[in-house]
Amino acid sequence: MRKILIGLATLAVLGLGAAWWITEPKTDHIARVFAIGDAKRGELVFNAGGCASCHTSPGQDNRLWLGGGMKFATEFGTFFAPNISPHVRDGIGGWSYEMFTNALQAGVSPDGSHYYPAFPYTTYVHMRPQDVSDLFAFMRTLPPAEGRAPPNQVKFPFDQRRALGFWKFLYLDTKQIANDPAKSAEWNRGRYLVEGLGHCAECHSARTALGGIDEAYRMAGGPNPDGKGTTPNLTPGSQAFAKWSKADIVELLTTGMTPDPDEVAGSMAEVVKNMSLLPKSDREAMAEYIKSLPAKASPPKK
Repeated sequence: MRKILIGLATLAVLGLGAAWWITEPKTDHIARVFAIGDAKRGELVFNAGGCASCHTSPGQDNRLWLGGGMKFATEFGTFFAPNISPHVRDGIGGWSYEMFTNALQAGVSPDGSHYYPAFPYTTYVHMRPQDVSDLFAFMRTLPPAEGRAPPNQVKFPFDQRRALGFWKFLYLDTKQIANDPAKSAEWNRGRYLVEGLGHCAECHSARTALGGIDEAYRMAGGPNPDGKGTTPNLTPGSQAFAKWSKADIVELLTTGMTPDPDEVAGSMAEVVKNMSLLPKSDREAMAEYIKSLPAKASPPKK
C-alpha cells in the first residue's frame, strides 16, 4: 500500500508539473528577427489585418481612433476590444517591440498572462517579421486615444486565464506559412493574406465545444460572430459559392457587391472597407487562393 501511495503521489506531482508547463504563457516560437519598420508598408498590413474593424471606438468617424470598447458577446462571456492606440497610459504607447510581438503572435500580455482568443493571435502568429515591424511602426503614428475599454465579463471556469494554456496547446498552430514553390507568386500571396493577415477562417469556420476552429469545417462557414445567422461556406462545397468567378470575389472585396446582386452587411461590410484599401493585386491574389480551396460540406445547423 505504501508503494502504491508513493506511486500515486509521484504521478500527481508529475501531472501537476506537466499541467504547469503546458499552461505557462510561451513566446519562444516567435521569430525574433530585427527589422526596421516602415510605417507606409505598415498601413497596408493594418488594413489587411482588419485592426480598425474591432478596435475603433464605437461612434467614432475616424477609423484610426483605436480607443477600443467594441463589445463582443459570446457563449463564453462578453469581451471588449482594448485600446491599442499609442496612448501611453491607456493604450500601447508604452509597449516595447517585444511586448507587441508577444501580444500579436503569442497572445501574451506585457504582464505575462494569456490573452483570450477573441483576439485572433491564432492567425496573426503566421505574420512575417517584416510585416510585424511595419505594423508596429504604423501604429506609433496614430492618434493617442484616451480612455480604456470596460473589463471583460467572462464566465467561470473560462475566467481562469492560466487555463488558456491548455487551449493554446490544442489550437495554437505556430508553424509559419511557407511559400509553395509549385504554386504561383499570386497564389502564395493570396494564401498569406487569407490564412494570415486577413484571418478569414476565424469567421468562416465552425468551432468546437472549446471554441477552437473545427478543421473539418475550416473555411466551410459557421455561426456569425455578429450573433445572427451563419457565415457562408467559401469552398466549392457550397454550390452557390462554387459558381462565383475570381472576378466576383474581387468585386465583393472591393465594393461589397455580390453577383446575385446583393450587398454585404454587418462585420463583412467592415472587412470590405479594409480590403478595398489594399492594392487590387492583393484582392486578386486572395481570390486566386480562395478559388483553390478544397471542397468541404457546410457544418450542420444547430
